[in-house]
Amino acid sequence: MSSTKTEVEQANAAYAASFDKGDLALPPARGFLILTCMDARLDPAKYAGLSEGDAHVVRNAGGRATDDAIRSLVISHKLLGTREWFVIHHTDCGMLFFDDATMGDLLAGSLETAELSESGFRNASEPGGSPEGRYVKWHTIRDQEAAVIEDVMRIRAHPLVNPAIPIYGYVYDVRTGQLNEVVRATEAGRPTG
Repeated sequence: MSSTKTEVEQANAAYAASFDKGDLALPPARGFLILTCMDARLDPAKYAGLSEGDAHVVRNAGGRATDDAIRSLVISHKLLGTREWFVIHHTDCGMLFFDDATMGDLLAGSLETAELSESGFRNASEPGGSPEGRYVKWHTIRDQEAAVIEDVMRIRAHPLVNPAIPIYGYVYDVRTGQLNEVVRATEAGRPTG
């Protein structure tokens, strides 16, 4: 058994022993949603002042407005009543360090974890992987603020998104903990209905 698995199970047992949140309502109490990156340095509960039950948090690599993320946003509003959405990317995001072609080549060479060097990601060895990675859109990022604007605009333009929902755009600074608004993104996310 892995030590990580044991640690997680022990932490959960301690958490469950004093758990007192079993009566929280299904809809988020504060009525908003955050779409953000899966990066382990981000703790939306802390940077946005959340407690259990306050808000929905949707996470993926880069915090991108993928089809699946938008599916979650639509469910959050349509079935659970969220009224405001925040798109929050962050500085020093790993999605800045590669592009679709690089990821496809890395996966074709090996399925093992790649290394990040000063010249970018590379495989430590190439025992063979799969070319399937060349057919996936990885939603990489070239410019952080431009990506926030693009994601807010994609959400705003989606035909299943209620035009009355305001969508705000931010970049979280991993060095300072500060949320910095991307004004052009928030302007693009203004309600239109």
